[in-house]
Amino acid sequence: MDTAPLVNRVAESAIETLDLAAIAPAEDVVAFDLAPHLYRGLVLREREFRQALKDHDWTAYAGRDVAVFCSADALVPTWAFMLVAAKLGAAETGAASVTAAPPEEVRRARFAAALDAADWDRYAGKPVVVKGCGNDVVPLDGFVQATRRLQGVASKVLYGEACSSVPVWRRPAPGAGAPGAGGAGRPAKPAAAKPVGVKPAGVKPAGPPRG
Repeated sequence: MDTAPLVNRVAESAIETLDLAAIAPAEDVVAFDLAPHLYRGLVLREREFRQALKDHDWTAYAGRDVAVFCSADALVPTWAFMLVAAKLGAAETGAASVTAAPPEEVRRARFAAALDAADWDRYAGKPVVVKGCGNDVVPLDGFVQATRRLQGVASKVLYGEACSSVPVWRRPAPGAGAPGAGGAGRPAKPAAAKPVGVKPAGVKPAGPPRG
């Protein structure tokens, strides 16, 4: 009876797993929506808005990345964003950053910065599976940008899990020719040269000119 131990082929393979959720910033973006401060959902009244900012509890934004935006379809004056930024920049609140953009745009920018800081050299010459399950904290653009970065170092990019993945990209073999070119490095076949001085078949030679 064969008593050889079972071998986990997946664990022993050279495939690297990239979990983008582990790269994502730890804390989520905090949103400050200007829409609730609009009069009748249309305009912003300066006096009422200043009072609302004065009464607002800003302690929840301390050390956080804040997205200042307006979810309503209204024309908000520039000074409104500046007033909010001034409150968030006060010493007692100390927001980590303030951006005039919807929360999803701020998340995308923060994740792009996290990708820039990641160590991509560890995937050099290796097949990489980009983990796709349970990555709700990863924006869609994060998968796109990770693919582009992996193309510069990895030998292959897949999506899913190491045991069940979808091929995304593979590095071409050295010297591989373009599709339909007849193979890697194969020179094009020259056109056959036409014989010189041979008349085409079925054509009678011209007779002497008639006088």
